[in-house]
Parts: sequence; structure tokens; C-alpha cells
Amino acid sequence: MKQTGKFITFEGIDGAGKSTHIPYVVDYLRQHLPSETKVVASREPGGTPLGESLREILLQQNMHLETEALLMFASRREHLAQIIEPALGRGDWVISDRFTDASFAYQGGGRHLSLDKLNVLEQWVHPHLQPDMTLLFDVPLEVARARLDASRALDKFEKEKADFFENTRNEYLRRAAQFPERFRLIDSTQSIADIRLQLNGLLDNLLLKRSV
Repeated sequence: MKQTGKFITFEGIDGAGKSTHIPYVVDYLRQHLPSETKVVASREPGGTPLGESLREILLQQNMHLETEALLMFASRREHLAQIIEPALGRGDWVISDRFTDASFAYQGGGRHLSLDKLNVLEQWVHPHLQPDMTLLFDVPLEVARARLDASRALDKFEKEKADFFENTRNEYLRRAAQFPERFRLIDSTQSIADIRLQLNGLLDNLLLKRSV
């Protein structure tokens, strides 16, 4: 597949606030891209009918760690085949709420699944595709927990204990240090206005690269 579009992913532990900014980024891009270029917003797990069915299972049912990781990547393979790859091939931009970095963070960091096994799955499912930019929304654990406590009913991941989220956050930060060319760290303790100013600058840079 020849990729002509752009792929942006949003990452962060539950309660980091990333979901607040996804609609803003989608609207910003739609205003600044040519009218013929679509902006496709999706999520993981999910994004397709099969993926949404797997999402319900993954977020609510307890299962073996390796089963969980395999189902995450099964949903991802369908997401890639049905949504992400066709959109990028058309020259559209894709915004995804989570992608493979989430598997490394949650199943690898949080649940201690071997990173080597996750590397094998990543190379199998999308060996030649990585996001053009990954926005990592980062907050201290106590801030994230306070936000979750004030939100809707929690899924099985959101109900995990503090050490799970600390390990998940640490793996996200390790990934960001490992791949600095695509990760952009967002301090999500800032005001919404300040975060959006930062997002504007990052998006403008990516839009500029598109036009060069």
C-alpha cells in the first residue's frame, strides 16, 4: 500500500484527558486541510463492527493475559484492513484513539507481558506502518485517578490498582524516549487552552510537511 495520508494517534493512561482533545484536533484538521482530504476519526479497540464487538469483551471480561493481547491485535488487524490502510491510501488523515503503543503500555507495562511477544505481534500485524505522530497525554497518577473517580462507570482497566497505572505510564514514557521522532509529550495538567495552543503548533508543523 502506498501511503499518502497521515496517521495521528492519541495515547495516555485512563484519566489523562486525551479524549477531551480528539474532537478539537479532528475539527482543526478539517478546517486546514483541502476539502477533498477527509479526516477519519476512529478508536481502539474498536473502529469496525468486529472491533467494537471485541471491545465490549476486552473491556468487560477477565481473561488470560495472552488472550487479551491477541484479541487486541486481532481487533487492530481488522481496524487496519478496513479503516486505516484504505484511508491512508486515499490520501486521507486518520486520527485514532489508541494504537499499538497502548498494547505495550497496558499489556506490557501494566500486565507485564513480555515485550518480545508484543514486538512479534507488532511485526506481524503492521510491519511497515507506524503513526506519523503520536500525542502522549501525560499526567501524574493521582490526577488521572481523581478524574476517573468523577467520571462514568469504569471498565476493567480503569478499575485496576495504582501500581498497574504507574507501570503503564512508565512504559508509555519509555516508548516516548525510544521513539522521539514520532512521540510528542503533552503535559495534560495544563489548562485546555494551553494544551490546544500546543496542539495547534504540532498540527501546523505536520500540515507544513504535507505541503513541502
